[in-house]
Amino acid sequence: MIPVALRRKHGIQAGTKVKFLEDQFGRIVLQPITDEYIDRVMGFLKDGPDLLANWEKEHREEGERDK
Repeated sequence: MIPVALRRKHGIQAGTKVKFLEDQFGRIVLQPITDEYIDRVMGFLKDGPDLLANWEKEHREEGERDK
């Protein structure tokens, strides 16, 4: 059970998905998957490569090789 103060601080409600990780010291870390977390991750990735475009290009090239 997660204490109320921590649930409120981190926006954890009934049904909130969580991810369990292990840090470099072997500690187990619980990461709530909230809208705020998703926004942070998406912001982190926004300047990176267009992964969908890269995948589509590779897929087309593989199709051409298979002909």
